[in-house]
Amino acid sequence: MTLPPDRVPVPATIVLVGAGHAHLHVLTHADTLHRVGVRLVMVAPARFDYSGLATGVLSGALPPGENSLDISHLAAAHRVEHHVGEAREIDASLRIVRLADGAEIAFDFLSLNIGSAVADPAGLAALPRVFPVKPLSKLVDLRREVERSAAETGCCPEIVVAGNGPSAYEISAAIAGLCERLAVPPRIVVVGSAKQADWAPRAAHRALVRRLTARGVRFRHGVITARRAGVCVVETGEELQCDVLVLATGLRGAALAAESGLPVDEQGRLRVTNALHSIASKAVFAVGDCSVIVGDERPALGVFGVRAGPVLLHNLSAAIQGNALSAYRPQSRWLSILDLGDGAGLALWGRVWWLGRAPLWLKRWLDRKFLGLHRET
Repeated sequence: MTLPPDRVPVPATIVLVGAGHAHLHVLTHADTLHRVGVRLVMVAPARFDYSGLATGVLSGALPPGENSLDISHLAAAHRVEHHVGEAREIDASLRIVRLADGAEIAFDFLSLNIGSAVADPAGLAALPRVFPVKPLSKLVDLRREVERSAAETGCCPEIVVAGNGPSAYEISAAIAGLCERLAVPPRIVVVGSAKQADWAPRAAHRALVRRLTARGVRFRHGVITARRAGVCVVETGEELQCDVLVLATGLRGAALAAESGLPVDEQGRLRVTNALHSIASKAVFAVGDCSVIVGDERPALGVFGVRAGPVLLHNLSAAIQGNALSAYRPQSRWLSILDLGDGAGLALWGRVWWLGRAPLWLKRWLDRKFLGLHRET
């Protein structure tokens, strides 16, 4: 594969695919790239759903739209061409990105910040009343489904949440919170692997399970392998009553990255260097959940996309000018806060944890501050 020259002739085209955390930073600092002769193009939906407040919307604590940003407005405000829609194919050798509507955009440099998709080995996501936790818009649909069922039947639907990670616990807590706000008892069972959760200290995990159990959430070991009308089937053949199935079964790289022809890991995430470009092409950058830094692997959390934003901006500018790129070194410890849907949160910082109202207050403050930086544009 031919790598770009030391300095790219201007005007040069940089295409940003996706409106994730890092690309929001690039978008709001577009003048940095305009000044070095860049034509900046974004391919993304008209609105961006921010993950930090998504479970607050699901629980009913926040109104729909509270976690949404108007990308079209932001792009116009910063003189960035915005193609509303999705990219379907990357031709890294020809440096062309093909869109779902058939359009093609040639690029000098491409950056992907397209998030991830839910792992679905049993092919359940397309079935009726099955809600994967990604894309985040599915959580709004899930909230409407629970509200509809409660209004029509006077009770919460029988909900199975498949998964054993933090998303499964946070989603089940949010649904419980929604049922509590609707004045119907939660009917939720979390079905996941018997493997001990390694994303939280053991004491924190026990405290979380106790709190959710007290609110009517049940836990059992197993893997959901099939879905039929009114039931979910565990790998043992046992059937669980199930009106609604939620898939929180782990994440995989978005198809656009996995099918790019560039090197990916076993989850389909683009393998990149600490300079945030593909290990096989200095013309293709990737940040956030759709990528993994070789030798500095981290879980799929928004904090890494936020921290990578300034480095990505610098490196795109430097690549255009033929200057040295900077390295992004993700922190070895990070703050993660789960919204428990009842006014409390669980904060995790390495092996330190805190369950109570203060963590949720901090989470709301941080998330609203992040959104506010872009809504003020």
